[in-house]
Amino acid sequence: MALDGTLKESNIRDSIKKFFVDNIETIEGVPITFDTGLSTPAMQELSVLEWVAIQFGSFDLDNLASVFLEIYCCTKQDPEYSRLALLRDKVMGHLVDTTQTDCLKRIDLYQSHPSSAWTRLTSMIVLLDPDGPQLTAPDGTKFKVINARLKWGGAI
Repeated sequence: MALDGTLKESNIRDSIKKFFVDNIETIEGVPITFDTGLSTPAMQELSVLEWVAIQFGSFDLDNLASVFLEIYCCTKQDPEYSRLALLRDKVMGHLVDTTQTDCLKRIDLYQSHPSSAWTRLTSMIVLLDPDGPQLTAPDGTKFKVINARLKWGGAI
C-alpha cells in the first residue's frame, strides 16, 4: 500500500520550503537557507546582513501529524539586536493570521512534483512555542530562534 501524500516527508518539506521562500524571501526580500547551522546563505552579494535559516526537527506522521521547526532569525553588524528584533517581527508576521478567529496561520500542504503542477492536499496549522533568547554566535552573528509546530490531519 502506498503512503498517503499527507504523510510523505518530501511533500511536507517541499510545502514548507515553498511557504518560506514565497513569503520571507520573495515578499520580504530576506534570504532563506534550509541548510544546517547559522552560516550565511551563499549569495552573489558579499555582505548578507540578515537571513533566516529553517531547521526541520522531528516528524510525527500519524492521524494528527506534526513537524517541529526551528526558525533562526540571523543578523550581522547589529550591535544592539535592533535589526534582529525587526527581522523576527517580519517572520512572525507571516506565522500568524489575524484574519482567522483563532489567529492561527494555515500553510498549504501540497502533493509536490518536480516537473508538473502541485496539488493542494490540506493545510497545516502553525502553533508557536516561546521564542529562544537573543544570542551571539562566536563569529558575531546575532540570532534568535522561533520554535514552531505544524499540525494537520494525516491519512493513515
